[in-house]
Amino acid sequence: MKNAVISGIIIGVVSGLWLFIMRWTGHKMLDDQLTPIEYISILIPVLGVFFGLKGYRDDELNGRMNFLQGLIQSFKILLIGGVIAGFAGIVYINYVAAEDNFRDFSGRLFGALLIGVLSSLAATLLLMTKSNNSID
Repeated sequence: MKNAVISGIIIGVVSGLWLFIMRWTGHKMLDDQLTPIEYISILIPVLGVFFGLKGYRDDELNGRMNFLQGLIQSFKILLIGGVIAGFAGIVYINYVAAEDNFRDFSGRLFGALLIGVLSSLAATLLLMTKSNNSID
Protein backbone atom coordinates (compact mmCIF):
# COMPACT_ATOMS: atom_id res chain seq x y z
CA MET A 1 0.00 0.00 0.00
CA LYS A 2 2.96 2.31 0.63
CA ASN A 3 3.81 2.26 -3.08
CA ALA A 4 0.25 3.20 -4.05
CA VAL A 5 0.18 6.08 -1.57
CA ILE A 6 3.50 7.52 -2.73
CA SER A 7 2.68 7.16 -6.43
CA GLY A 8 -0.84 8.50 -5.93
CA ILE A 9 0.43 11.53 -4.01
CA ILE A 10 2.91 12.28 -6.78
CA ILE A 11 0.23 12.03 -9.48
CA GLY A 12 -2.23 14.13 -7.47
CA VAL A 13 0.21 16.87 -6.54
CA VAL A 14 1.69 17.14 -10.05
CA SER A 15 -1.81 17.18 -11.59
CA GLY A 16 -2.92 19.87 -9.16
CA LEU A 17 0.18 21.92 -9.84
CA TRP A 18 -0.45 21.54 -13.57
CA LEU A 19 -3.77 23.39 -13.19
CA PHE A 20 -2.10 26.32 -11.49
CA ILE A 21 0.88 26.34 -13.88
CA MET A 22 -1.47 26.44 -16.86
CA ARG A 23 -3.28 29.42 -15.31
CA TRP A 24 0.00 31.14 -14.44
CA THR A 25 1.24 30.81 -18.02
CA GLY A 26 -1.96 32.35 -19.37
CA HIS A 27 -3.88 29.28 -20.54
CA LYS A 28 -7.53 29.35 -19.51
CA MET A 29 -10.11 26.58 -19.74
CA LEU A 30 -12.90 28.60 -21.28
CA ASP A 31 -14.31 26.27 -23.89
CA ASP A 32 -14.51 22.65 -24.92
CA GLN A 33 -11.37 22.94 -27.06
CA LEU A 34 -8.06 21.74 -25.66
CA THR A 35 -4.94 23.72 -26.33
CA PRO A 36 -1.97 21.67 -27.55
CA ILE A 37 -0.07 22.27 -24.31
CA GLU A 38 -2.90 20.60 -22.37
CA TYR A 39 -2.11 17.29 -24.07
CA ILE A 40 1.13 17.17 -22.10
CA SER A 41 -0.94 16.64 -18.96
CA ILE A 42 -1.79 13.15 -20.28
CA LEU A 43 1.75 12.13 -19.37
CA ILE A 44 1.12 12.72 -15.64
CA PRO A 45 -1.14 9.71 -14.96
CA VAL A 46 0.44 7.56 -17.67
CA LEU A 47 3.97 7.90 -16.31
CA GLY A 48 2.83 7.92 -12.68
CA VAL A 49 0.90 4.67 -13.02
CA PHE A 50 3.60 3.00 -15.08
CA PHE A 51 6.46 3.78 -12.70
CA GLY A 52 4.30 3.17 -9.62
CA LEU A 53 3.26 -0.23 -10.95
CA LYS A 54 6.81 -1.07 -11.99
CA GLY A 55 8.05 -0.24 -8.49
CA TYR A 56 5.29 -2.35 -6.96
CA ARG A 57 6.15 -5.32 -9.19
CA ASP A 58 9.90 -5.07 -8.67
CA ASP A 59 10.01 -4.17 -4.97
CA GLU A 60 6.98 -5.79 -3.36
CA LEU A 61 6.27 -8.75 -5.64
CA ASN A 62 9.85 -9.80 -6.38
CA GLY A 63 9.49 -9.10 -10.09
CA ARG A 64 6.37 -11.23 -10.67
CA MET A 65 2.92 -9.75 -11.06
CA ASN A 66 -0.29 -11.05 -12.57
CA PHE A 67 -2.94 -8.95 -14.29
CA LEU A 68 -5.30 -8.72 -11.32
CA GLN A 69 -2.53 -7.66 -8.92
CA GLY A 70 -1.44 -4.94 -11.34
CA LEU A 71 -4.95 -3.72 -12.00
CA ILE A 72 -5.82 -3.46 -8.31
CA GLN A 73 -2.57 -1.63 -7.52
CA SER A 74 -2.97 0.79 -10.41
CA PHE A 75 -6.53 1.61 -9.34
CA LYS A 76 -5.29 2.29 -5.80
CA ILE A 77 -2.70 4.66 -7.23
CA LEU A 78 -5.30 6.43 -9.36
CA LEU A 79 -7.81 6.65 -6.51
CA ILE A 80 -5.32 8.41 -4.24
CA GLY A 81 -4.09 10.64 -7.06
CA GLY A 82 -7.65 11.44 -8.11
CA VAL A 83 -8.70 12.51 -4.62
CA ILE A 84 -5.74 14.89 -4.35
CA ALA A 85 -6.17 16.24 -7.89
CA GLY A 86 -9.92 16.60 -7.29
CA PHE A 87 -9.27 18.65 -4.16
CA ALA A 88 -6.83 20.84 -6.13
CA GLY A 89 -9.50 21.23 -8.81
CA ILE A 90 -12.06 22.35 -6.24
CA VAL A 91 -9.63 24.94 -4.89
CA TYR A 92 -8.85 26.03 -8.44
CA ILE A 93 -12.51 26.45 -9.46
CA ASN A 94 -13.60 28.15 -6.23
CA TYR A 95 -10.71 30.49 -5.56
CA VAL A 96 -8.50 30.91 -8.62
CA ALA A 97 -10.71 30.64 -11.68
CA ALA A 98 -14.21 31.26 -10.41
CA GLU A 99 -15.15 32.90 -13.73
CA ASP A 100 -14.35 29.77 -15.74
CA ASN A 101 -17.12 27.43 -16.71
CA PHE A 102 -17.47 24.46 -14.36
CA ARG A 103 -18.89 22.35 -17.21
CA ASP A 104 -15.68 22.72 -19.19
CA PHE A 105 -13.62 21.79 -16.17
CA SER A 106 -15.77 18.74 -15.34
CA GLY A 107 -15.38 17.55 -18.93
CA ARG A 108 -11.63 17.66 -18.47
CA LEU A 109 -11.96 15.68 -15.24
CA PHE A 110 -13.91 12.99 -17.09
CA GLY A 111 -11.17 12.92 -19.72
CA ALA A 112 -8.57 12.51 -16.97
CA LEU A 113 -10.56 9.59 -15.54
CA LEU A 114 -10.67 7.93 -18.94
CA ILE A 115 -6.93 8.45 -19.46
CA GLY A 116 -6.27 7.02 -15.99
CA VAL A 117 -8.29 3.88 -16.64
CA LEU A 118 -6.69 3.31 -20.05
CA SER A 119 -3.19 3.93 -18.70
CA SER A 120 -3.76 1.50 -15.83
CA LEU A 121 -4.87 -1.21 -18.26
CA ALA A 122 -1.93 -0.55 -20.57
CA ALA A 123 0.66 -0.43 -17.76
CA THR A 124 -0.72 -3.60 -16.25
CA LEU A 125 -0.56 -5.44 -19.57
CA LEU A 126 2.99 -4.20 -20.20
CA LEU A 127 4.31 -5.06 -16.75
CA MET A 128 2.55 -8.31 -15.87
CA THR A 129 4.83 -11.31 -15.83
CA LYS A 130 2.48 -14.18 -15.16
CA SER A 131 -1.11 -15.08 -15.94
CA ASN A 132 -3.77 -15.47 -13.27
CA ASN A 133 -3.86 -19.21 -13.96
CA SER A 134 -0.19 -19.86 -13.17
CA ILE A 135 0.67 -21.70 -9.98
CA ASP A 136 3.70 -20.48 -8.05
